[in-house]
Amino acid sequence: MTTLVKPSVLIPKGLRVQQINHLTLFKFTDELGERMQMLLDKKKADSLTSEEAVELEAIGELDEIFSYINAVMATQANR
Repeated sequence: MTTLVKPSVLIPKGLRVQQINHLTLFKFTDELGERMQMLLDKKKADSLTSEEAVELEAIGELDEIFSYINAVMATQANR
């Protein structure tokens, strides 16, 4: 049985805040970014376990959330 991974559990060790041109953006730490890339590579090679697939899905969801927040922040800053 595969356990659901909530994206929020990745935030304490996987999030960093970065200042870029007067914007505060949410980014993955190098560690989480490298883990995501490794999981993507395993997926391409069709060697992802079910646990890793769940982890990749959670990281992907967190990536979508960060991208959305960063886009909203950038839009607000350009007003």
